[in-house]
Amino acid sequence: EQGWPESVPYLDRPPTPLEFYREWVSPNKPCIIRNAISHWPALKKWTLAYLREVVGPKVVSVAVTPNGYADAVLQDRFVMPEERQMPFMDFLDIVEKKVTSPNVFYVQKQCSNLTEEFPELICDVQPDIPWMNEALGKKPDAVNFWLGESSAVTSLHKDHYENLYCVVSGEKYFLLHPPSDRPFIPYELYQPATYHVSEDGSFEIVDEKTAEKVPWIPLDPLNPDLELYPEYAQAKPLHCTVKAGEMLYLPSLWFHHVQQSHGCIAVNYWYDMEYDIKYSYYQLLDCLTKTVKML
Repeated sequence: EQGWPESVPYLDRPPTPLEFYREWVSPNKPCIIRNAISHWPALKKWTLAYLREVVGPKVVSVAVTPNGYADAVLQDRFVMPEERQMPFMDFLDIVEKKVTSPNVFYVQKQCSNLTEEFPELICDVQPDIPWMNEALGKKPDAVNFWLGESSAVTSLHKDHYENLYCVVSGEKYFLLHPPSDRPFIPYELYQPATYHVSEDGSFEIVDEKTAEKVPWIPLDPLNPDLELYPEYAQAKPLHCTVKAGEMLYLPSLWFHHVQQSHGCIAVNYWYDMEYDIKYSYYQLLDCLTKTVKML
């Protein structure tokens, strides 16, 4: 009804900056772009053997959880992963199943970890996307590197970024909701906590006692509890698969839940959104939703 597509459309080439802003950024619509990263050396070079050779023993940040869910609601807590510092080659041993672990490992630190922790790899991709820079009049706030196991799942959430998500190898599976689905998506405030490994190797959940409560979505869109959250039945998710060599434009404020094939490698570019009329409309919708629930 509001112009959202029933499926995520494909572009066969990267658009001009004007086309992209007019057709996709301004109306806040997602698309998958083919041939936007076909010139990247990474598409051919980034095997696990190559990454092992180039990054090798370097110590990097790895998110570790007992269940694959980092930054997700569990036991009435917003639980963040253990952030483990470990040699990259040890992480690859787990991904390649040379070493077995009952836990789930994911390189997913989102503070521009490609430029901060993996600068050796930037020459195989790009530090930014020139046509996006021109369309938005800015460079990305962060460039992130993602590599993990298939059991690593990103829970349903939204970001205040225009996101270009580029898959180098494997596949990513996105479930998307437009911002207009906000009235049907539950939010609650949760005590933040972090996974900690105890001496016997098991995980315990430790509260971050000085931290403020975090608003998060408790619902699993793959298996929604419609008795607890009946409004979600009115939401209309979009599903898409982003394959190697493809780029997803994920607009700001779109809700997304992400899964992946085992060992999938991706790079994404976060450009800060404009806090314009679209943001004001979303804030209005969010406030109205909260007010109705209080009545």
